[in-house]
Amino acid sequence: MLFRGAYILLTTVAGTGVVVTVAAAVPRHPRGWSNTSRWPIYAAHFTGSVMFRRVSRLLLLALVVVAGLAAPAWALESTPFVSARDTVSLVSDTDAVSPGTSFRIGLRLRLAPGWHTYWQNPGDAGIPPSLELTVPPGAKAGPIVWPAPRRLAEGSLMTYSYTGDVLLPLTVTPVPGSGATDIAATARWLVCKEICVPEQAHFTLSLPAGTAAPSAQAPLFAAADRSIPRSSPWTAHITSNGTLWVQGAELSGATVTDAWFIPSTPGTIDDAAPQRLTTGAGGFTLSLKTGSAFKPAADLTGVLAVLDRSGQEIDVALTATPGAPPPELTLPLREALGFAFLGGLILNLMPCVFPVLAMKALGLAAGAAQGRMRSHAISYTAGVLLAFGALGGALLAAHAAGSAAGWGFQFASPIFVAGMAWLLFGVGLNLSGVFEIGSRLAGAGQRYAARGGHSGSFFTGLLAVLVATPCTAPFMGVAIAAALAAPPAETILVFLTMGLGLAAPYALFAAVPGVARLAPKPGRWMDRLRQGLAFPMYGASAWLVWVVSQEAGAAGVLGTVTGLVLLGFAGWVVGVAQEETGRSRRLAQSVAVATLLAALAVLTGIDGAPPAAATAEAGAEPYSAARLASLRAEGRPVFVNMTAAWCVTCLVNERVAIATDPVRAAFAAHHVAYLKGDWTRQDAGITAFLRAHGRDGVPLYLYFPPGDQPPTMLPQILTEQTVLRAIGAT
Repeated sequence: MLFRGAYILLTTVAGTGVVVTVAAAVPRHPRGWSNTSRWPIYAAHFTGSVMFRRVSRLLLLALVVVAGLAAPAWALESTPFVSARDTVSLVSDTDAVSPGTSFRIGLRLRLAPGWHTYWQNPGDAGIPPSLELTVPPGAKAGPIVWPAPRRLAEGSLMTYSYTGDVLLPLTVTPVPGSGATDIAATARWLVCKEICVPEQAHFTLSLPAGTAAPSAQAPLFAAADRSIPRSSPWTAHITSNGTLWVQGAELSGATVTDAWFIPSTPGTIDDAAPQRLTTGAGGFTLSLKTGSAFKPAADLTGVLAVLDRSGQEIDVALTATPGAPPPELTLPLREALGFAFLGGLILNLMPCVFPVLAMKALGLAAGAAQGRMRSHAISYTAGVLLAFGALGGALLAAHAAGSAAGWGFQFASPIFVAGMAWLLFGVGLNLSGVFEIGSRLAGAGQRYAARGGHSGSFFTGLLAVLVATPCTAPFMGVAIAAALAAPPAETILVFLTMGLGLAAPYALFAAVPGVARLAPKPGRWMDRLRQGLAFPMYGASAWLVWVVSQEAGAAGVLGTVTGLVLLGFAGWVVGVAQEETGRSRRLAQSVAVATLLAALAVLTGIDGAPPAAATAEAGAEPYSAARLASLRAEGRPVFVNMTAAWCVTCLVNERVAIATDPVRAAFAAHHVAYLKGDWTRQDAGITAFLRAHGRDGVPLYLYFPPGDQPPTMLPQILTEQTVLRAIGAT
């Protein structure tokens, strides 16, 4: 039978007899016409027959065979390797290859939950995946571009791994003028959970020639690109002892909460060792423990991960060249100890210590009268060291608990400040002769001298440190920042060295031969000296009451002065009891104890929010990170003063160097914005700012010039000329 060229497409689902479409020719009449009007009848009869079902199956098979012979079977993802641990395949980002135009392929690993594989540097254990490619002659295949790994602790080991769905991409460049591209690959990888299983597989991809277009797997490559570390915008140096310094204006404690480094080369660092972060002005350091493959004179490459305060992680490919960070970011232990000793030494000249100088002078006089100055100096030094050691331990504990505590942190509590005011007031009452417990308190007077008074000297050392903490002397800020960034043992050592500096003048004076002979002979002058030295104690107590007013307002002041009255009454009753005997003495002592208990009850109720204008000052704006950023964006110069109501050094500096007419006029003439931060109650934002610039206490003075230039840090003891020079007014 002859057939004409028109076709109707029909097919049959094999074995079911259901007609969908299949290609059938219309019968052609010998005279050249076709009787199409009767074709539906023929088709209906034919498709319902058994013969049609058989023919349709044979026809469908023939079409598949013909299609397979006519063209190759192009695939954009290879046949996968499948196990209970993972599914692995080779994928392409394009559905066709343009001659000479590069494209990407990648090893895709879909790991079962709990299983992981490794980065190019696996860390303390593991093997990185490998991919051996066979490409057409003349074509080139690049190396794997590794996404950023995650640190994964495996027992006492640290590894750098991938979990979930990961793609390891690389670039293939075909030969210009080439056609279809066939790629064969042999992959080997290690997957681990409780056990580790090495795996390997062979994959093939066949890509036709044509106009390149994104394949269905192209989104996988886009996702991999987002996880590949970007080129670092920051400068980095590595010291010979493994301190990594990363320099960038935006890298400070106000923005960076954590950071870690993953080296490209195994063995360059101890992967499991902690990486201590120290932030400062314009950058931060990471203390890395070097490994056997570390070379001090060579560059260090790897991935740096930075975590900001929003919780976002930024991964950059970093190359650190040999060099040294600035001293304000990191400090060798020897230098930190030197700064600590100098800071403690200068602390003797700070206003905070003036009240205690009176106690030291009285103790010196008593010691000279007995010829025991050296032993008293040892007792005093022991008290100072114990207090500094306790402060260092308290700061370490607070930091470990996530607190933002810094130097002088205890003065942020109005309860502590009120208690210190009462203690100094009680010492003053004792010096005034209201009561006598010389062997337990400051250790003054003839009775104190007769009994040796070593407990008094020891107590004087303790009190000297507590009263000194509102002040930060020069060199102390760098030493404290270095101490808090160091291991715990070094931290305590730095604090103890600071204590040695504070105690050094008294100890040196006591150790000089012949000093005792210069002191006048004991007599009534010692009683008069003792009574006169009570007034520095009263003055210090009055200042602390003012500090309470800044921290807890009028209610706090009322509670504090109520406690002072109760303490004064208890001291008077104790003095009366010392003159009585028997039942009268016991009754007086009971009244004194009850009064002290009442005072303690008042003390626990002293708290509350500070008044709104605690540190109000003409021309000053309250500090905030947003306001500082806004002013800098406007291009304005900014002077930042970080202060606290309990910081005597801060208050003196403001009076003599900042709140003066020449400085105010210079601020106005140079359009300098003045921001003042009140750290009286240890505001968290100000704490972050202090740490960002390598400080754990106040005062801190920074001048930000116009533009993007880094700030200038001013000394902690200010003069008017220092401020004027900093802002360029002289």
